[in-house]
Amino acid sequence: MGSVPGHDPGPSRAGGGGGPVPSRFQEAVAAVVGALGRGEVVSYGEVAARAGHPGAARAVGRLLAGRGDLPWWRVVRADGRLAARDPQRQAELLRAEGIAVHSARIADPVLRRRLAPDLTGAPPQERP
Repeated sequence: MGSVPGHDPGPSRAGGGGGPVPSRFQEAVAAVVGALGRGEVVSYGEVAARAGHPGAARAVGRLLAGRGDLPWWRVVRADGRLAARDPQRQAELLRAEGIAVHSARIADPVLRRRLAPDLTGAPPQERP
């Protein structure tokens, strides 16, 4: 994640108590993904943009790969393909929330069209 503009890995906690302090980027991504509701699916690019780091979709993916405490399954590629380490588990979790998945891809073409990365960071319903 060192290539993310404005990325600050932050200082490590003294004495080894709990690991490194989350960066502003990590905190912003966690806030965006944590706020996603049941059945809401967004692209990695949109998460990056909403977190204030447009263009950092890959960094979002790397972060989510190591954060099981967030609803990572609600974030997919901009074309609707599942991108998690375990796409079968991601599909199961999405289906449990009412999202149809076929061949490791969001099945609903309307939903897929809304997944395009939004570099302004505005949710789709607020776009002009």
